[in-house]
Amino acid sequence: MKTAHVKYLGELRTAATHIRSGNEIITDAPLDNSGKGAAFSPTDLVSSALVSCMMTVISIMADTHGINVSGMEGEALKNMGTNPRRITSIEVSLRFPRAFSEHDRVLIERTARACPVALSLHPDLVQELTFEYGN
Repeated sequence: MKTAHVKYLGELRTAATHIRSGNEIITDAPLDNSGKGAAFSPTDLVSSALVSCMMTVISIMADTHGINVSGMEGEALKNMGTNPRRITSIEVSLRFPRAFSEHDRVLIERTARACPVALSLHPDLVQELTFEYGN
């Protein structure tokens, strides 16, 4: 089964529909590339997918090991290059509202770095990860 159907809506905008659920994502070209910046750009989705994937696999691992990661939040900063225009780096910040043992932090950080999106991105794309743990 196909994953998505994407339709060009005109004016540098697309609508991607997830086949199985029917959920839709609108993309718009960014302001610095002739767009309106009124929605996620395709490259914004790449950086968002990296954070979402890391959080998903961390949650799966945490459930398996009895680690409470509820309240986890993340952010991504995407940096673009030119010639060719591409993502050159993604800075990911993951925040947890509680402290963890050294063992659990190692599990969390190794799991994040091994998420499928992280492993699928080109090795020239720099992935900078920051982990912040609460009290």
